[in-house]
Amino acid sequence: MEKRTSPSALPLQGKVAIVTGSSRGMGAGLAFELARRGAKVAIVYSSPKSETLANDLVSKIASLDNGSEATMVKADLGQIDAGEKIVAETLAKFGDSIDILVNNASVEFDRPLLETTAEDYAAIFNVNVPGPLLMTKAVVPHLRAPGRIVNISSVGARCGFAQLALYSASKAALEGLTRGLAAELGDAGHTVNAVEPGPTESEMLDNIPKHIVEMQKQTTPVEHRVAKADDIAQVVGWLAEEQSRWISGQTISASGGYTML
Repeated sequence: MEKRTSPSALPLQGKVAIVTGSSRGMGAGLAFELARRGAKVAIVYSSPKSETLANDLVSKIASLDNGSEATMVKADLGQIDAGEKIVAETLAKFGDSIDILVNNASVEFDRPLLETTAEDYAAIFNVNVPGPLLMTKAVVPHLRAPGRIVNISSVGARCGFAQLALYSASKAALEGLTRGLAAELGDAGHTVNAVEPGPTESEMLDNIPKHIVEMQKQTTPVEHRVAKADDIAQVVGWLAEEQSRWISGQTISASGGYTML
């Protein structure tokens, strides 16, 4: 049972958040942290095997006993109508408005250029770029000012790694999307930022070549380790709060100093 949080420590109380790709790993950590700060959270997952994990996270959030709660939404961000489905189910559960969107769902890809196909490109980019774009488009008509949109990028957007060019390109595109949306949505008081983690404990990290992960650990100034989900969640949680109001269009490197932007 999680310790009860005092009302004074609930800066997101009354807020509604959507976190895509949040049944496991870093995404689950992001969703839990927003709930720990008081938000009601839509947990978005895509595969049947993730349903149990999503349900466990809903129960874990309920155990906070701080007024937050969670709901589960099954959707594939690679599908054009996923954003509308997620928004409709979130509003049906939590009311008329959404305050926070965390575009975390992502597909990683590790393959040499000569083995990469046009189908691979479509599979990666459809989730990693149009996914956040269309998710944001679906949310904005219901986004209560001052809304907070946080896109989860990767140090791969700024660094070159062999066999990860397609993944890196998708994350670089996401950072460009972040800046454009920040410029477009600022009139309403909304902010749009990206968080760029380095290697973070997750199932996805297990699929990254071990020599790349070891190299990253050795060149990470802070403790020469990979991140824990909570290391990233604290940055995203701050961006979701009021005190981040003058930060927009930025990419924040949450990488222990691996990239220094």
